[in-house]
Amino acid sequence: DTDVWAFDGQVPGPEIRVRQGERLRVVLENRLTQDTSVHWHGIRLPHAMDGVPHLTQAPVKPGETFTYDFVCPDAGTFWYHPHARSFEQVGRGLYGALIVEEPSPPFVDREWVWVLDDWRLNANASLTEDFGNFFDMSHNGQVGNTVTINGRIPDRIGVRAGERIRLRLINVANARIFGPAFPGLRATVIAIDGQPVEPHLAADGKVVLGPGMRADVILDMSGRPGDSLSIVDGFYRQLPYKLVDLAYGAEAPLERPALGAVRLPANPLPEPDMARAERHDVVLGGGMMGGMMAATVDGKRVEMRAMMQQGLAWAINGVAAHGHTKMTPMLTLQQGQSHVLAIRNDTAWHHTMHPHGHSFRVLTREGQATSHREWQATILMAPRGRADIAFLADTPGDWMFHCHMLEHQDGGMMGIIRVT
Repeated sequence: DTDVWAFDGQVPGPEIRVRQGERLRVVLENRLTQDTSVHWHGIRLPHAMDGVPHLTQAPVKPGETFTYDFVCPDAGTFWYHPHARSFEQVGRGLYGALIVEEPSPPFVDREWVWVLDDWRLNANASLTEDFGNFFDMSHNGQVGNTVTINGRIPDRIGVRAGERIRLRLINVANARIFGPAFPGLRATVIAIDGQPVEPHLAADGKVVLGPGMRADVILDMSGRPGDSLSIVDGFYRQLPYKLVDLAYGAEAPLERPALGAVRLPANPLPEPDMARAERHDVVLGGGMMGGMMAATVDGKRVEMRAMMQQGLAWAINGVAAHGHTKMTPMLTLQQGQSHVLAIRNDTAWHHTMHPHGHSFRVLTREGQATSHREWQATILMAPRGRADIAFLADTPGDWMFHCHMLEHQDGGMMGIIRVT
């Protein structure tokens, strides 16, 4: 057993399910000894419900409550987590799945929700208690030594030959990138970050998710009774590991007519007008081996060595943020106007960049047009990589834009996008 922090005494927290268009009301009671909040990751909602302390709401102090009340406009796989000391609070187990169901869900035999996380544990299964250390923050973030599905380490999950499964994958880890492969199965991706996408086979049979990202995958169990297959995650080439075994039972295969492809209906996202879109450069800098010599901190130019003494190592457009306060907007966007963010990762490390309040179309990666122009809420940027994303700025407010490698966020890689 491991001592954790939890919503309602469980990790993951309670799975919340609503139908598309329904109103969700959640009362948060803070029984921690530090401030907290809840951010509803990927949900398009009013600014006051976004859950960022000092920006969209006052911090929820120990003993206080706060009521979140909003309509869920999009069907899909989403999640919730604190946005106060998130590198520690998420790292200790405060997160849960939010599933917004389609009015007419597609036919499947079963649905799985896999909340994927990792933990850095001592030999006695206790947490190592080194949250926010500078090495993690300035390198790859906190990557643990123990991986869990829904808070446990399962050896085997039973399946039946011939059945169709909808698998909802949610990466809630502080920094680990997951890349489970499904050998011998047709793993068809039907949604990314909660938003429907043109159904397509996972590239190389592997579903790659940076922290904060989600994917809906259709698995057709094509093996025979008694078979077993291992789901292996080899994203980090020198550190592959078995995530879990899928074990076919002895039951006879399900017999039915061939099932067609699953295509989810589009959500009502506003389409950006590319002919009139304004373009903005977003440059990610810093970290070890990044070459950044200095950045602006609280309005002053600070050399990298002095930044490190303040626990900072990262910057966006040359500015390192120090907490959620005192931040001048990095961009001010006109409401109702379409915008393209040209993101360039000038660092030696991966980053998952997440703008609050808006989903975006991914237009290009490494200068090449994307095959599916997928809608996302969090984009995985490879070291030295670049991508163009587009969205219509339709909801006013000051919105967080940050790296979801949570140690990177705490180390300066965050800013504000103001929509006015």
